Formats: sequence, C-alpha cells, structure tokens
Amino acid sequence: MVEVNGTVAAGFERVRDVFEANFARHGEIGAACSVWVGGREVVDLVGGLVSPARDEPYTRRTLQMVASATKGALAICALRLVERGELDLDAPVAAYWPEFAAAGKAAVPVRWLLSHQVGLPFVDPVIPMVDAYRWTPMVDALAAQAPVWEPGTAHGYHAMTYGWLVGEVLSRITGLTPGELLAKEIAGPLGIDFHVGLPESEMDRVAPLVLAPPPAPGAPPDPLTALMLDPNQLAHKAFFVPNQVFAVMNDRAAWAAQMPAANGMGTARALSTMYAACLGEIDGVRLLAPETLAAATTPQAEGTDRVLGIESRFGLGFQLSYPLRPMAGPGSFGHYGLGGSVGFAHPERGVAFGYVVNQMLPGGMVDPRSSALVEAVFAAA
Repeated sequence: MVEVNGTVAAGFERVRDVFEANFARHGEIGAACSVWVGGREVVDLVGGLVSPARDEPYTRRTLQMVASATKGALAICALRLVERGELDLDAPVAAYWPEFAAAGKAAVPVRWLLSHQVGLPFVDPVIPMVDAYRWTPMVDALAAQAPVWEPGTAHGYHAMTYGWLVGEVLSRITGLTPGELLAKEIAGPLGIDFHVGLPESEMDRVAPLVLAPPPAPGAPPDPLTALMLDPNQLAHKAFFVPNQVFAVMNDRAAWAAQMPAANGMGTARALSTMYAACLGEIDGVRLLAPETLAAATTPQAEGTDRVLGIESRFGLGFQLSYPLRPMAGPGSFGHYGLGGSVGFAHPERGVAFGYVVNQMLPGGMVDPRSSALVEAVFAAA
C-alpha cells in the first residue's frame, strides 16, 4: 500500500480516492495534488516515493521539475509587466531586443512570442547543453534565426524556444533573469515554492523524473513520441533544442540553469496557488486584474499546430483547452508539462488545480491520472 498524506475538505473525499487509485492503476511513483475553490484550498494531497530507487517519501517539501507547466508562470510574469505599462504586446520585439530584427523579423510583435506564432521553434546551429545553460548563445542564435513560417500566419508549439524568446524580452525590460523575475512577481509575494534556476541548497529536495515506460508489445507507439524521435519532423527539432535536453533533465546543471520553458521546479501547491491568485486575492495578493486575465485567455492561435501536427489552442502564453490538453474543458487556461504535471484554472467555476508527478507518461495521450482527478474535483465543486 502507498502511503498518502494530506487533507481534503468535506465533499471532496472522492478526490483522495482517485489520487490513491492512481498508484495502483497507472504506476504512479510519487505525486502531489492541490486544489483551490473559491479562494480556499480544498485538496492538499501527497504520496508515494521520491524515486523508485530509494525509500524516501514524497512530501510537501519535495520539488518536482514541472516541464512546460513552467510556461504559464513566465506568461504571468509578462502579463504583470503589461499591466504596469512596462511591456506593450503589440510593439515589435525589436523595440526591446534590437538584435531580433535580423532575418526579416523587425516588425514581429511581442504577442506572437506568447502565442507560438513567431515561427522560431528551433535554431539551425547545434547548441550544446553547456552553451544553452549560459543563456546568451541560445538568445543570440534565435535573434539571428530566420522564421520557419511567416510570423503570424500559423502557429506551432515552441517547446523550448518559448522560454528564451519571452524570457529575453522580459530580461531586457527588467534586468532580471527569468528566475529572479518569477521570484519577484509570483513566488515571493505568494510565498510559494517555485523556482527557475534552482539553488544548490535546494537540490536534495528534487524528485528525479522517471521516463515513460515503452508501449506494450504490439501496441502502437505514442504519436507525439514518434514525431519527436523522427529527425525529419519539426517536433524533433522543437523538443530537442538543445540537442541533449532529454538526456540531462535529471542533471543538477540543468536544474540550476535558466530554461523557463521547461525546467521550473515546484510543488502542486505552488501551481494551484499561482493560478488561484490569477482568479482572486490569496493572502492579499492578486496576480492579474480581471481585464488582463480576460485578454490573456482570449484565443490568439488555434487549429492545426505546425509542430505537433494536431489541433492546439493558445492564449497569451497559456494553453487553452483542446483535445490533447483538456484541463477542465472550455473556459480553462493554464499549462501542462510533458510527462504529466499540470497547473490550470477555470474562472467560471472558481477552481485552480495543481498536480505534480515524477513518473512520466507519454505526451501524445490525455493523461488518465490528472484527468481522473479533475473529474473528481469538478464533480465535487
């Protein structure tokens, strides 16, 4: 039996049942789930092990790399600058980052970075991880890169480059690294455990990611994995920028780097609290004004994704509900991370949801673990 700790409010007992069942049904190793409804935390659960290789419990202090769920936090940072008049989404990127004007990109507006419409899901040069960790080589390569499609005419998931593109604009404005900006704008005011560029002092708290198991004999391959592994596909180039990224996801150097599209370290409570504070005040802190949130969750790009080859839908930095990433259906906004972690909110229902996990599942499927938890939450809420 897996030990599960934490609390659920009256009426949410089914969420605990589903959380416990995920370990038996879906091979969960370690996980946490936190849910806010109407400004009150109603679910706070944690269970399992930090790693299958050692008998260490997964606790509320365990940090998890949440992969692309990090993108939602970077979007919130950008939107807070917009609210203060420090960032104009319709201004050219080159107004903040002059070097970006190269290769015909002088007129590209900032909003197309957030909506995955800029056409820069990869760079032509092979960038070793050691250079990606230093930030500047990736930023310089993106500034020089010609778009794969005419910006604004299509969209495609910028799996890794989103972080350098949006992060560089924010850094040019604030003088801060993405991790410093996250701490200033979100983590510090809310008192949550969420980091980009993890300090060495916190690294013993991290639960390493466990790669998704291979498909059963005779089963078809996961479609997204197949695209990612085909060097002729845009998905391969988009996800393998830099070219060694999946080989180093459990390396401390990767944890310490500024890679704000993919290497955020946090907890389920951090994700849920962050999104709850987008809907209303949490301990006196509200991250986004209602009008900002309304603009950010208005679809900017939808339809066939040039990178993923499927339908996808984006607001300003947020995923909006689409078949592969449903969250809680229409009205939801947030971001999934490859492997299973997710944070999102549903404004109409007043729900904010955070789920983190160390056992990855294939990315080309609707994750049955979080989907079952979301169903249980909304049945109660």
